[in-house]
Amino acid sequence: MRILVTGGAGFIGSNFVRRVLTGVYPLFADAEVVVLDKLTYAGTTESLGPVADDPRLTFVQGDVCDEQVVNKLMRGVSLVVHCAAETHVDRSIAEAEHFVRTNVLGTYHLLESAFRENVRNFVLVSTDEVYGTLDSGSWVETDPLEPNSPYSASKSASDLLARSFHRTYGMRVCVTRCANNYGPFQFPEKMVPLFVTNLLDGIPVPLYGDGRNVREWVHVDDHCDALALVAEHGEPGEVYNIGGPAEKRNLEVTEAILDLLGQDRSMIRFVADRKGHDRRYSVDGSKAAARLGYRPALSFEEGLARTVDWYKDNRAWWEPLKKRHQRQNTP
Repeated sequence: MRILVTGGAGFIGSNFVRRVLTGVYPLFADAEVVVLDKLTYAGTTESLGPVADDPRLTFVQGDVCDEQVVNKLMRGVSLVVHCAAETHVDRSIAEAEHFVRTNVLGTYHLLESAFRENVRNFVLVSTDEVYGTLDSGSWVETDPLEPNSPYSASKSASDLLARSFHRTYGMRVCVTRCANNYGPFQFPEKMVPLFVTNLLDGIPVPLYGDGRNVREWVHVDDHCDALALVAEHGEPGEVYNIGGPAEKRNLEVTEAILDLLGQDRSMIRFVADRKGHDRRYSVDGSKAAARLGYRPALSFEEGLARTVDWYKDNRAWWEPLKKRHQRQNTP
């Protein structure tokens, strides 16, 4: 079996690749893995370091919008796990065009190429942000898409493209919409790694608004396990919400990180809220549980403690990335 993982040097993609190549998933025990990654600021081959010497791994630096590269790599592929995406909401507000190009056009090129090559399975990794925001209850997969940022709008478009390729051409495409991910190898612009690495450097953490925005949290290992289940047992054309074991206010997450690092609340700096900031996300994961047997293995408390320890022990991974990112964004 040959698996193409787009964005495989990024956060979710690299975790999935490492789990495949270290034998976590019996179905993929002998699989060859091809990683396609553009290596933007958020992707680095260092994230593949633990499996870099595995002869089953092939890394290709390239863009999902490059038709020639995509078509070449798609030959002989049995499964596509499409993780490549522009994902940071703040960046999408400032630079929406990049998000439309990668998340919409890139997804189209992959779907078109996979269809021509008769790829057996295609898993599109999406987000719960496509649903918008809600005050109570949890979204089910049939709820309408009401995205509120250029990022979530571009992901909604890619979801609908995937649906269209199933409905029109009969492609075996599944879409996953996951809650907020956290864990090792996450670029330190997202909340958890940004706050942990700031605190490790003695820098206060910037918390949006009143800190009462609610997110559902799932460890990246649990998310990757769900992707493997969808790849093996997912019903073509279906969407699967991937929920986590905890809903938390952003302030609660911040306080938990402070406690794990022995810091007090004086390290919090409340900053002006993000434009159009969604108040609450929550997905109903009962479909994935009932049909795929998905259950998150890690509690939020255990997963967060492991994550904090990883960033403590892996400064050599995140410090150069963070410094380069700061230089690139300094006027």
